[in-house]
Amino acid sequence: MLMAQLNDINVHYVDEGDRNGAPVVFANSLGTDFRLWDQIIPLLPPGLRLIRYDKRGHGLTTCPAGDYFMGDLVQDAARLLDMLGVKGCVFVGLSIGGMIAQGLAAERLDLVRAMVISNTAAKIGTPEIWKGRIETVRKGGVAALEQPILERWFSKRFHRENAAELDGWRNMLCRTPAAGYAGCSAAISETDLFDSTARLTLPTLAIAGSEDGSTPPDLVRETADLIRGSRFHLVRGAGHLPCVENPNEYAEVLTAFLEEVGHV
Repeated sequence: MLMAQLNDINVHYVDEGDRNGAPVVFANSLGTDFRLWDQIIPLLPPGLRLIRYDKRGHGLTTCPAGDYFMGDLVQDAARLLDMLGVKGCVFVGLSIGGMIAQGLAAERLDLVRAMVISNTAAKIGTPEIWKGRIETVRKGGVAALEQPILERWFSKRFHRENAAELDGWRNMLCRTPAAGYAGCSAAISETDLFDSTARLTLPTLAIAGSEDGSTPPDLVRETADLIRGSRFHLVRGAGHLPCVENPNEYAEVLTAFLEEVGHV
C-alpha cells in the first residue's frame, strides 16, 4: 500500500509499470476509487508508467469534513505528481476526474502535456441539483442515491446482463464516505471551467458514452469544442463509465491517442 502525505491529507495511490516510462495518470469519478481503471491497465502498451490515486474523501485517502473546492482537488493531484517527480504526463480523468484534468492543465502545464477528458464537462449540473444531492447524502448516506446513480453509470443492457459485477460497483459506491461524496459534490457544484478550458491548447481526447445519464455526449462534445484541435470519441451502448462497460474499445482509443501524441 502506497500513501503520500500531502499537507492536510494522506493520498492512497499506485505507481506501476516502468518507472522510467512515459507517465499516464488516472483520476476516477465521484463514488469510485482507483479500481475504476482495473480493466484498462492490462490493455495498455508496455513501457508506460501508470499512476492511479484515490482523490480526497474516496477509497483509502483521507476524508476531511466539510465542503471541498475544485482547487483542493487540483492541488492534491499537483502535489502528488510533484512528490513522484512526474513531468509531462498524459492525464486521464473521468467525470470529476476530468474536471481535475482541466483545472490541472490550466494551472500546471509542466505536469500535463496532453489530457483525456472522459464523461465530463467544464460545468456539470446546477448548484440546485447538487445541493439536493448533498443534503440527501448527508442525511442518509450514499446508499440513499444508489438507484439513480447506478442508472446513470451503466446502460440498461449492462444492468440486465451483469448482475454480479453490478453488485460490486454498488458496494463500492455505497461504501464511499458520505462526507467524501458530499465534499466532492460541493466542489463540482461551484466549478465552472469554461473560460480556463477555452484557453487550453494541449492535445486533448474527449470520450463520451452514448447512454450516459450524468454527462450526455452533447455536453462532453461542447467541452471538447472549447479546446482547439481536440478529438471526440463516442463509445456506443455505454453509460457514464465506458472504461467498465467497454474496456477494450476504451483502451484502444486511449492507446491510439498516446501514440498520436508520441507518448509510446
